[in-house]
Amino acid sequence: MKKFIQTKWFTFGTYLLLVMATLLIGFVLLQNNRTLKNVFTSFFEVAENRSFDYRQTLKVAHKQSVPNKDIVLLEIDDASLEMLWDKYGEWPIPRNVYADIINHIETQKPQAIIFDLMFIKSMRATANADKALITAMNTNDNIYTGMTFDNQTTDVRLPIDLPERLKLNLDNKSNTKIKAEFSNCRPILAELINGNVNIGSTNAQRSSDGIIRKLSPIVEYKDDYYPLLSFSAASHYVAGKDFKDYVINKNSELEVGDVRIPLTKDGDAILNWYGKSGTHTVYPMYKLVKEMDAGVHNLDFKDKIIIIGTSAMSLQDNKSVPVQEGVYPGVEVHATFFNNILDNNFIKQTSPVVNAFIILTVVAVVGLIVMYSASTVFSTLSTILFTIGYLFVSYYVMSEANLWIPVVLPVIAIVLAFALSYLAKYLIKSRDFEYQYKLATIDGLTELYNHRYFQDALRNQIETAKRYNQHFSLIIVDIDFFKKFNDTYGHQAGDAVLRQVAQTLKKNSRATDFVCRYGGEEMSIILPNTSAEEALNHANRLCKAIAEREFQLNATETGNVTISLGVATFPENAETAQELIEYSDKCLYYAKEHGRNQVGKHE
Repeated sequence: MKKFIQTKWFTFGTYLLLVMATLLIGFVLLQNNRTLKNVFTSFFEVAENRSFDYRQTLKVAHKQSVPNKDIVLLEIDDASLEMLWDKYGEWPIPRNVYADIINHIETQKPQAIIFDLMFIKSMRATANADKALITAMNTNDNIYTGMTFDNQTTDVRLPIDLPERLKLNLDNKSNTKIKAEFSNCRPILAELINGNVNIGSTNAQRSSDGIIRKLSPIVEYKDDYYPLLSFSAASHYVAGKDFKDYVINKNSELEVGDVRIPLTKDGDAILNWYGKSGTHTVYPMYKLVKEMDAGVHNLDFKDKIIIIGTSAMSLQDNKSVPVQEGVYPGVEVHATFFNNILDNNFIKQTSPVVNAFIILTVVAVVGLIVMYSASTVFSTLSTILFTIGYLFVSYYVMSEANLWIPVVLPVIAIVLAFALSYLAKYLIKSRDFEYQYKLATIDGLTELYNHRYFQDALRNQIETAKRYNQHFSLIIVDIDFFKKFNDTYGHQAGDAVLRQVAQTLKKNSRATDFVCRYGGEEMSIILPNTSAEEALNHANRLCKAIAEREFQLNATETGNVTISLGVATFPENAETAQELIEYSDKCLYYAKEHGRNQVGKHE
């Protein structure tokens, strides 16, 4: 039993039981308290998102991902906005200017021109300007522009039907649900909707903290599917202009040619960020306008993907993003999504099953560290190093394998596991201490206190009685004719008699009394705060109880047993432990010499 209790595996098993009990209690509390569940979920979602941001920032700082040089951003920045305002005297600028921009760039034969702008009906736009824009966009098949979807249900703007050419054919073979569902849209010019221009959604999904970490490549509107603006252009780039049949496979991956975009359960793609500074090629719009005015082509647009949008702070198209710059213009977000498709570089988040396995693994590792560590300092340092190692692994897994493994829950699990493992260790040590104490103080055969404990208890009682001017008594018990039992029935019968006599003495004594095995067939009872008369009466009751009991000697035979007893009281009969034992022994011998089965007296 001792070896079993002391085994490390028993400690580890106790630790796992504590972990399971803690998890079960936590699960029950969360299930029965909706407010607590919401707070818990919100906290871990925000904390895990922050850990994602930190890993992405580190990756960008170390330039782990290199942006595609074929992507060019044509931005209306603060300087461009000021120049355009001075040149045209208004904002938005006349739409025929965009037509001129398209015609100027198209001479260099770019792969695509993507407008992260919405050309809606405007009282300020002239018919000729709109016509020029519509003609330029519908003439070229590589033009893309945006439109937003929403869920407004007012009578001011009613939902419209979009043409079949804009819809996607989606075969969803997974459990992924497209959560980006909308019941209304803000339409752009009808001539663009019904023309040849490619149109995509510019809706951006923000997390609860307002940061964009994911985009939905496909949105649902009136039970049909439509592409994100940058997704539409990128899918045509990698799979061809006529590609419209999209598949979400059983692994929740959106298949686009040879590209596999891992989706979350809500149908979002997690972006892998490149960083703003020194990444994509960026041209301010004012340089292009000056080039057009001069009739030259200094800017390189040949075979490029040009994404046109605003980055001026006053135009309010800036988005909060995870990486260190903190804010990107919408055009940069679309460039990141496009680039992810070209590189097949999206982040994949581990499933709940994998997350549970990770948590169980770190819990087991920490438990083993504590279990096999003799030093608290060593186990603490080892656990801290393991935690740091896990954080490094989480970074490198995201950096090298584009895999988002959880950080917050495993780290909390490590802390909890460390505490619970030491609790388990403490419980086992406490139990082991109790067992060791029992081995040192309890007689294995009779389960009474042993002789060593008897001597210690006797000395303690003398000191207590002296200090508080009390008395106590001692009874020495001897089984009559015990050798006869051993000789007649064997030593096993003798052991059985010893156990049953001990059991009877203990049962008929007070809880405060110390019933001990003195040695051989002799037993002793220390009776605290007990007078000589009370001790004598108690000894007679014990003598009678033994004599009246039938003892089981073996499987088939029973017999009767008697005892002889001697009583001594402190301080009347003796003042030391040795004197008390000698006095009670003399009384015991008197009982034996005068017929046994009685309480002897001192001559």
